Amino acid sequence: MRFVHRHRIPVHGPAPGYDDDPLAGIANLFDVSVAFIVALLIALFALFSSGALLDKNSKVTLVKQTESGEMEIITKEGAQIKVQKVTDKTLSGQGTRLGTAYRLANGQVVYVPDDEAHSE
Repeated sequence: MRFVHRHRIPVHGPAPGYDDDPLAGIANLFDVSVAFIVALLIALFALFSSGALLDKNSKVTLVKQTESGEMEIITKEGAQIKVQKVTDKTLSGQGTRLGTAYRLANGQVVYVPDDEAHSE
C-alpha cells in the first residue's frame, strides 16, 4: 500500500511561535549599518594617519587650504598645537646670509651653506 502525504492547512492560523512580522528585517539592517559605520571610521583613521594626531608624544605638520584660498600650516608637537597663516606679503629685515639653495634637474632642492669666512 502506498501512503500519500497531504499537507494540512491549519484551521486556527499559523503554528505557535511562527511570526510573520514585516519589521523583523529592520533590526538586521540597523546592525549592518552600525558595522558599516565602524568600518568606515577605521578606514578614515588609517587613510589620514590620524593615529599620529591622537598620540600625545608625536610631531605632526599639516598644510591646509581654507575656503577663502589662504594656506595654513598646522604644527603639533606633543600637546602644543600652532597654526600659522601663509601670506604672499614680502618680509624684510636685517639678518645674515646662511647659504644658497639650488633646484636640480629632477626637481630636488639642495641647500649649500656658505663658509663662515665668506659670509662676514
